[in-house]
This record gives sequence, structure tokens and C-alpha cells, in this order.
Amino acid sequence: MTTTTARFEYSHTVGFLAYRGRGFIHPIAITLGHDGVMYVLNRGGPESVGRLEHKRVCVCTVDEGYIGEWGTGGTEDGQFWWPSDIARAADGRIFVTDEALQRVNIFDPTGNFIRHWGDVGDSPGQFNRPAGITAAPDGTLLISDGLNHRIQRFTTEGDFLDGWGQYGAQSGQFNTPWGLTCDADGNVFVADWRNDRVQAFTPNGRFIGQWGTSGDGKSQLNRPASVAVDAEGHIYVADWGNERVQIFAPDGEVAGILLGDATVSTWAADYLAANPDEQRARTEANLAPAVDPWRDHHRETSARIESRFWGPTSVAVDSEGRIYVVDSCRHRVQIYRKSV
Repeated sequence: MTTTTARFEYSHTVGFLAYRGRGFIHPIAITLGHDGVMYVLNRGGPESVGRLEHKRVCVCTVDEGYIGEWGTGGTEDGQFWWPSDIARAADGRIFVTDEALQRVNIFDPTGNFIRHWGDVGDSPGQFNRPAGITAAPDGTLLISDGLNHRIQRFTTEGDFLDGWGQYGAQSGQFNTPWGLTCDADGNVFVADWRNDRVQAFTPNGRFIGQWGTSGDGKSQLNRPASVAVDAEGHIYVADWGNERVQIFAPDGEVAGILLGDATVSTWAADYLAANPDEQRARTEANLAPAVDPWRDHHRETSARIESRFWGPTSVAVDSEGRIYVVDSCRHRVQIYRKSV
């Protein structure tokens, strides 16, 4: 198979650190709506009383429009403790997995809580740290059941349908699966986190391929957190342990590696204009220290260079060729574009 030549170019950044309102605090996942709408799930940091309100969903647009926010931390109906992933169904409802509360919360398109389902256990339909969630083309929901090391399928009302997987490192087995997605044909791609790979399955769970191995070489993955697939078959992996996004072409070859190119977002620029002392401190700081490419691996330098990814936890693509990378430790989403 011939590899399609594609280019991946930085576009802009959305977001900055904000505990409430127009901004993010440790965003962990993203799902996309119509017309460039983004639903960004904020994990929010330590589970202390003063920080629980930081756990929320921020709704904004790819061109930096702010729509609003909803949700808060806690253990009551509709609240979050360790929110892990977010998905949007075809009818507009929003689904959020919660690792600590062992459940899936359902919200209407404007963020009103509808109901939740789930309880802890290893029987079919039960959870042990539900992590990734995605809406399949057939209208069902797929969930990576992290510490049960399996994938489970449900209706959007929470009725268990089927599932597959078990603990292990062989093809079709998992060790703490995290993010997952489907292509247009319903094939399922899973970020097999502790096995340092991405696996692919048919819609009924038959293993069909895998990418990546342990380590930090050009074609390897290190604790992949999320995966996305575009219409041409390119596979995008949030390579969390390597502080990068790695892109595989349809034939399995590496098509690109993104390390982060962030510029100041409009939201951040507005804040800095209103806070000249912080603007001055930023101007005086060295935000891009020199590094030795022969000695300093990007994993060690990402925290020092502001433009780079630091904890990329989620990646998504849209029909217009835009690539969304949740840059968790820098509280922002970096946007790229693919051109062929």
C-alpha cells in the first residue's frame, strides 16, 4: 500500500488556566459537536472541598468563542470525582465516565443532568475504573473498563450488549485500556495504556492489528492515552509518556510527530492585557530555553518549553481536517490542520 503524503501544521491554541469560566484547569478529554463546538472535560486537580467546583465541562468553539460551562465536583447525581472521558451521541446527549464513582453520567445538550448508570464489579455491565468512552456509528457506546482490562458495549440508556478482552499482553488482550474511538466502518481502536500500543478490532471485537511498542523510538509509544482516526485512515495517538502526538499513515508507517507549537490564545491575551504585572513577568521569563537535542529528550524538556505539550491526554479530529490535542498540564487545547 502506498502511503498518502500529508502535512500537519499548527493552527492556534484555545484556552489557558482558569478555575471557572473562560478557561480550563487540567483538562483531560474532549468531544466535538457541530459547527466547531468543543466540550472540554476538566478533571480539576486534588479532590478537596475548595477545588471541587473546578471539575466541570467547558463549552467553547474552535475559533475561541466561549459558550458556557456546567457540572461540578462531588458524589451526588450529575457530579464528578475522577471524570475520565466525554462523548457526544448523535442525539446531542453528553456522556461522562467517572473512574472513582464507577459510573457514566448522562446530560442533555445544555448540560442538564438526566441520569447515570454503573456499579463496581467484574460481571458483564459492571465497571472497575471506566476510562474511555466513544459513540460508535451504530449508535451504541463503547467503554474501556480499565482495571477489568476489557471493552464493553452499551446502549445509550446503559443496557449492556457485549464486550471483549482480558488481562494480558497478547494480541486482543489489554493492560489498563484508556482512550478509544471508532472509524466510519465501526472498527474500534483502543489505546492499550500499559501495553504501550494501540490495538484495532472489528465492530464485533475481532483483533485486526496493532501499532507501537514500549520505548521512545520514532515508531514507538509510551503510555498512549487516546486515539483518533480520520476519514483517510490516519491514526492519531496521544503518546502521553513521550509528551507528543504520533500519527500513523493508513499503511502503518509514521506520518508525523507533533511536539507542541502553542502560541498565546485570545483568552490568555485578554487576561494578560488586564494584568500588566503578569504580562511583564512573562515578557522577562525565558519561555523557550535552549536544549541540547543530543542530550535532552523532549520528555524531559516539555515542562521547560512553554510551547510544547506537557501531558497530552486526548486527541480528536473533525471532518474539516482539524486535529485537537488536549494539553492537560498547560490547561489548553492545541489545534492543528492536516493538508494533503
